[in-house]
Amino acid sequence: MAGTVLITGANGTLALEVVRTLLTSHPQYTVVAAVRNTSPEKDLNTAKLMQIIEQPPGAKVEVKQLDLGKLSEVRRFADDISRQIDLGNLPRISAILCNAATLSLEAGQKYTSDGLEATFQVCHLSHYLLVLKLLGSMDMAYGRVIMLGSITHFPEKTNPLSAYRPEFPSEIERLRYGTAKLANVTFMHDLNRRLEADPKLPNLTVLAVDPGGLAASRSQVHMKKPVQRMMATINFLMPVLKHVTTMFRPTADAARDVVAVSVAPEFRSRRGYYVGQRADVDAEISRDAGAQDRLWRACWGWSGLEPEETMLANAAA
Repeated sequence: MAGTVLITGANGTLALEVVRTLLTSHPQYTVVAAVRNTSPEKDLNTAKLMQIIEQPPGAKVEVKQLDLGKLSEVRRFADDISRQIDLGNLPRISAILCNAATLSLEAGQKYTSDGLEATFQVCHLSHYLLVLKLLGSMDMAYGRVIMLGSITHFPEKTNPLSAYRPEFPSEIERLRYGTAKLANVTFMHDLNRRLEADPKLPNLTVLAVDPGGLAASRSQVHMKKPVQRMMATINFLMPVLKHVTTMFRPTADAARDVVAVSVAPEFRSRRGYYVGQRADVDAEISRDAGAQDRLWRACWGWSGLEPEETMLANAAA
């Protein structure tokens, strides 16, 4: 029996194409599409999601509300998913796709109702909590966790926006975003190590995937005008550029790669960092055991997790 694919931020630019690809190319899966606002009348992007869901006949999709800016909501959501699986209303989870992210390029630094920096909580901390709570509801033979990475996670590398230096504090958000993505990649390594050491969970795997820069991403409307012009040019040239670089990708191509890494049989038992469907080398600091341990302990405390909330035996260590 095919399982459940859970995707957060399911009405985002990349996620919309991921959902479309799952429903058309892998209709055997049940998709749980988590969004902050489930009303198509109040959220244009949710309306786009609903249109995609309506197209394939017999699509198995559930749209559920999830506000990653509230840790209590993450707990509620995870408990509900686990309960539905226990009742047989949902198949066990084949993949958790941690896609949701946030940027506050115009408003400056933001905090959630939990008192935590918003970009870090939405991009990383809430996914940390969600994944650890749902490990016991996964397909124990082939379940996968997919963390979204980015070229911005490399402290030691330049990226296409490096020439546009941040103006402190108005554009420091790009650095916060890169830090959150670095946390995702670091978590991937640490969780893999802990899963392999757990006698009940050794077959669960974690991959971090950089889908490439999306020139059509909605987030670019909040960037500087020179950056917007650069991205518009890249988007115009995408039919040619896609053959020579993976740094920028058509959204549909990026979505196909993310779906493949999430559910394709050839990625079973694989772990590590990927650019699209190609294994690659991630930031050196993400592979540092000390950094992994410090991040894990910090997130354990910030999330308020208790050992009984997760199936991972060594989670509190």
